[in-house]
Amino acid sequence: MARIKYQEAAGLPVKRGRPPIGLPRKSEIVLLYIQQGKTIRETAEALKRSKGTIARALKEYGISARSRARKSALLSYSIAELKSAIRDNGLRGYARDLGVSPGTILHHLRRKGIK
Repeated sequence: MARIKYQEAAGLPVKRGRPPIGLPRKSEIVLLYIQQGKTIRETAEALKRSKGTIARALKEYGISARSRARKSALLSYSIAELKSAIRDNGLRGYARDLGVSPGTILHHLRRKGIK
């Protein structure tokens, strides 16, 4: 049988669950997430909060979350370099040297307008 709390028996409202910790201060978020460039997960660990709490704080403070997309490593190579390396090593060999798939190189070249 479950215990009845005094407040519940007296007809008073009862707060259930763990008490909320609240959102971290905006200055803490700005320092870690924006100035130091930490991820949401790293910011959450540093502030001893959950990822969801940090994401909610970003939204509430009007700070836009960074995109998770990374820039392609192929952007650092010129099209002429890519084409000559493919001619010398072949598409598969050059892709292996760069540590990417052949499809990634083809996609990159197509986006640049070269087939």
